[in-house]
Amino acid sequence: MPHRLKTRVLAALERRLPEQRLYLKSDQGTRFWRLKPLTQALMLGAGALLTVWTLVATSVLLVETISAGDEREQARQSIMATEARIEALSKERDMRTAEAVAAQNRFAVAIEQVSRMQSGLLTSEQRRTELETGIGLIQETLHTAVGERDGARAQVAALTTHGKGPGGGAEPAAVQTADMARTLSLMTDALGAAAKDKDEMKADVAKAEANADDTLFQMKLLQQRHDQIFSQLEDAVTISVDPLDNLFTSVGIDPKNLLGQIRKGYSGQGGPWEPLIPARLPGGDTPEAKADAARAAEILQGLDTLNLYRIAVAKTPLTIPLNSSFRFTSGFGYRWGRLHAGVDLAGAYGSPVYTTADGVVTHAGWENGYGNMVEVTHPYGIKTRYGHLSAVRATVGQKVSRGDRIGDMGNTGRSTGTHLHYEVRVGDEPVNPMKFIKAATNVF
Repeated sequence: MPHRLKTRVLAALERRLPEQRLYLKSDQGTRFWRLKPLTQALMLGAGALLTVWTLVATSVLLVETISAGDEREQARQSIMATEARIEALSKERDMRTAEAVAAQNRFAVAIEQVSRMQSGLLTSEQRRTELETGIGLIQETLHTAVGERDGARAQVAALTTHGKGPGGGAEPAAVQTADMARTLSLMTDALGAAAKDKDEMKADVAKAEANADDTLFQMKLLQQRHDQIFSQLEDAVTISVDPLDNLFTSVGIDPKNLLGQIRKGYSGQGGPWEPLIPARLPGGDTPEAKADAARAAEILQGLDTLNLYRIAVAKTPLTIPLNSSFRFTSGFGYRWGRLHAGVDLAGAYGSPVYTTADGVVTHAGWENGYGNMVEVTHPYGIKTRYGHLSAVRATVGQKVSRGDRIGDMGNTGRSTGTHLHYEVRVGDEPVNPMKFIKAATNVF
């Protein structure tokens, strides 16, 4: 049965692929090669497999190229989003600070107005008391004057009855009566003026009380606005600072230690660094004033922390060192029993290589295994390395910023093809660079 099947297969091949002869003519003679149907079938099969493999490899390469381009675009968008977010937070911080200062000024003005109103009320009350005392004295004096007037009238009547003429005691009595009348007129005028002043003071007191009530109402509205601004600022600071804490914690950097180092580096001249201290809020040492001062200090501390994080982000390698098309060819971890301390990014020969954070170049040249290599030392104990470069475009001691070109992609050192070896070290210990890149992508 197998022999019969084989015979049928060969017969079918002979019908579709008849035997061919390949003649080779030379000076010594003519030779030919016989291509049997089975040989032709094998050659066609090999050609078909080669064609399929070529198509598959081309498709895979195309897919990886497109994927690399997408990742590069995502990284670029992440960088832009990071910068935009930081800029927005900075503007919001400035706006909230301005609102807080304006609220403090309005609060101070309101307190000053209330103080003036209270002083006016105290003065009005004192004047009212003095007027009441004066009125009482005037009433006593008037009562005495009325009694003296009645006595004088009685004396005049008695003198008239006894018939004393112009040369007797009638003239002194008339003079005394006239004096009493003038005194009574003056006292009556004084009493009227005192009553008028009393009415005016009552009106002033009523007006002052009404103004005080309105001022207190305005103070309550201002306090509510004050609390609303504080709450908005506290929420904005919390929402902004917590993700940054998580970002640096996820890459193995202690946020407290990081912020402490930044404070030392940006403390200015003339003394040690001190946290921002808000101006003394109006209200003296009342519990409300102390609570507002504490909230303001906490908000300013949060805004200062946010500003310090902005500085740290610029000096931390959170981006990809390539802007051109590339693909990942090897990740971080052990390979053939040895630690591969970075990631390999393959791309076109001579592609520009950019530093991923601000720092200082501490190595620029040949290094065993790395070939042409640039090492950049960043603050906070972080270093980045860029290996297998075809050209070095930086010098030792040069200060670089994120995005500065420091070399070209190449194939120097222990390398099997054109690619960039990118390393991140924290405390001279290698860490996975993708932790930094992914952490920035998750936050921003």
